[in-house]
Amino acid sequence: MKWAVIDFPGSSGTEDILHVLRSLLNEEAEGVWYKDTDLSAYDVIILPSGASFGDYLRSGAIASITPAIQALKEERKKGKLICGIGNGFQILLEAGFLPGAIRRNRLLKFICAKSKLIVKNNNTPFTNQYEQQQEVNIPVAHQYGNYVCDKEIRQQLEENNQIVFQYYDDLNGSMDHIAGIVSEDKRVLGLMPHPERASESIIGSTDGLALFQSIIHHWREEHDRTS
Repeated sequence: MKWAVIDFPGSSGTEDILHVLRSLLNEEAEGVWYKDTDLSAYDVIILPSGASFGDYLRSGAIASITPAIQALKEERKKGKLICGIGNGFQILLEAGFLPGAIRRNRLLKFICAKSKLIVKNNNTPFTNQYEQQQEVNIPVAHQYGNYVCDKEIRQQLEENNQIVFQYYDDLNGSMDHIAGIVSEDKRVLGLMPHPERASESIIGSTDGLALFQSIIHHWREEHDRTS
């Protein structure tokens, strides 16, 4: 199993994710520059947090049209697992991998804080090591984290069980406290909280580690079935 973490100018979470994958989970993982045009060697692709290209135009807008994201669209067709964290979530929305949009936080301020989440769907490749309705502590750090969508998309998210994480309370104004969603086929995840910053007890929580462990568990089960 091989992981890619796509690195953009302004990304800040790349090394944190690589640390979790390499040092804590003993996984093979590489940073991939945004100009790379071939992601076929990787089984799982992660888009990290930060402020890609300085968040010019809109958060994630410029990153969404880079060569690596065009390559990511090809891997999406193959059904590979894709996860966007923070700014990575914003990029996935801008590139059309997930429905909806992100706007500025309700109080128009940057939020850097602990956050309590509720696991709304543990039957996905990204959440199978959590319990349904489990409460987890995973921090946030964003100024644009307010998830919005129209009524039709909101109904689709509910009907297809695409809402996987909700904030315990109204953290940033997100519709229905949405913190993370998956695609209809459950193979793409976007979330604003930072699981890589909640993967070691020394930094206050290990609740984020289960997200990466869920991906590993799912990939191994799927690989065993097809091998």
